[in-house]
Amino acid sequence: MAVNPSSGCCPEAGKQFPCQGCNISSQCCDSYEFCVSCCLNPARTHEETAIKMKVAKPATAGSYGSIFNFCAGRCRHNSGSVVHENAYASEMHHCFSFQLNSSGIVKPQSEVEFSDVSIIIGRQGQSCTMACKSRGQSCVSNRFLALNNCGV
Repeated sequence: MAVNPSSGCCPEAGKQFPCQGCNISSQCCDSYEFCVSCCLNPARTHEETAIKMKVAKPATAGSYGSIFNFCAGRCRHNSGSVVHENAYASEMHHCFSFQLNSSGIVKPQSEVEFSDVSIIIGRQGQSCTMACKSRGQSCVSNRFLALNNCGV
C-alpha cells in the first residue's frame, strides 16, 4: 500500500479496515499493521468499551485515550498471545480481543481460551490421547502448548 508522500496518509481508494492475515474468530493476526487495522473496525471493537479499558491491571493504571491507542496497544502486547512469558502461542500473535462475561467484566484470557474445552487430567505416564480416550473424548492438540502449564 503506497502512502501519499505529501500528506503521509494512505490513499482514499482502498479497503477500509482490512484484516488480511487475521483470524476473525480469535481476533488475532500475523502482522501488527493488519491487527490494528482490523481492530479499528467499529463492527469489531466498540469505541466506548475500548477507551474504558485499563492499560494495565493496577487500579491506578490509566485508560486508553482513543480507539487507535487501544488497538495499537492491544496488538503490540497481549498476555493472551504468549505462553510461559517468553514464547508466542502461534504465528497469529498480534491479538486485539477482549472478552466480556455476562456482567460486563473482562474475563481472564485463560478462562476465555478454554471455555469450549474439557480439561482431562491423566495419570502420571499416561499419554494425552489415552487419557482423553478413556473418558470418551478426543485431544485438541493445538491447545496443548497453552494448557501445559500450572496456571490453568
